[in-house]
Amino acid sequence: MTIIQKEPVQRVDKIIRDFNQNLSVSVLKTSAKTALEASSSLGCEVGAIVKSLLFKTDNKFTLFLVAGDKKASLKKIKKNFGFLDVSMASPEDVKNITGYTIGGVSPVGHLNNINIYIDNSLERFNFLFAAAGHPNCIFKINFPDLKKITKGIVKDITE
Repeated sequence: MTIIQKEPVQRVDKIIRDFNQNLSVSVLKTSAKTALEASSSLGCEVGAIVKSLLFKTDNKFTLFLVAGDKKASLKKIKKNFGFLDVSMASPEDVKNITGYTIGGVSPVGHLNNINIYIDNSLERFNFLFAAAGHPNCIFKINFPDLKKITKGIVKDITE
């Protein structure tokens, strides 16, 4: 089985193609597990890489889409959303909630319905690159389409 045939990658590919026939998953020869690796593989700015970060927020999970050159701010997340308790989700929770392993968490195609927030710093790029279900898979998308496909709410959530 090739990487592109793996179920998580197929799930992402179907969703993005249903959204826009011009979108597709690309398989990289090198890893895109981290934002730095992805930007190096793609030859783009680190900030154009979308990090999909799952947090446990009070008694549920929330996905935050953050630019590769930024850090999610727990202080801002608590303040802007009224959460009392915010922590990174465990690798097991990430897999169970999203259906993806860390390094391949896509902003779309999660196994469970979760709220998604997009950091406003991503607006500065014409094109963004997001994980597509595997550490070597990405898809390219513009900011307005990222908002539409994820139904994400744009907020200031980074340091």
